[in-house]
Amino acid sequence: MTSKTTDDPVDAEVSVSTPLDVPGQPPLDLDRAVEAILFIADEPQSVVQIAAGVGRPVAEVRLAIEHLRADCDGEPAIDSASGRGIQRAFELREVGGGWRYYVRPIYDQLVADVVCAQSSSRLSQAALETLSVIAYKQPVSRSQVASIRAVNVDGVVRTLLSRGLVAEVDTDSETGAIRYGTTPLLLTSLGINSLDELPPISPLLDDGRAGFPDD
Repeated sequence: MTSKTTDDPVDAEVSVSTPLDVPGQPPLDLDRAVEAILFIADEPQSVVQIAAGVGRPVAEVRLAIEHLRADCDGEPAIDSASGRGIQRAFELREVGGGWRYYVRPIYDQLVADVVCAQSSSRLSQAALETLSVIAYKQPVSRSQVASIRAVNVDGVVRTLLSRGLVAEVDTDSETGAIRYGTTPLLLTSLGINSLDELPPISPLLDDGRAGFPDD
């Protein structure tokens, strides 16, 4: 058996094959555990967040992420001699200080068309209220919208994204949270040329405020 040397790219303490001990479950593979967390995440997940979730050192999680990224791109793993695989329709991107799965840009329009075709044309009251907050406050994060509406808006924002009415604009420089804004499709749907044509918000608020709170 060949022993490791100090020149090996992978630290001797890093072993992505180490099973995760979860009470009541069989041992879990670290790569697959990280993949599961990223698969359901609505926001980019930092390496520290993932490491805390799986109870493993940051170095192991970084290596697992590199394995997953290489797998998406059809590249052989960094510690494997296997040949090149198939590039997947999604990719693992580092955005705003965290990692998240995204559809590859070449498939964006296809996915948008399919999702829009399967969605009904009517928006719920919750979706309309959330869309209004985004329109007047953009760019705004989901937590800011949730604070204004006093309810969880994760599902509603996903609906608005799937309808093409809002889009990811940037990330907050302090928190890394994704911020959202409206798209040209909203202007078309409302029959206006710019957001400047939106009516003043104060007459629409019960308490007569001049606008939404700033935080």
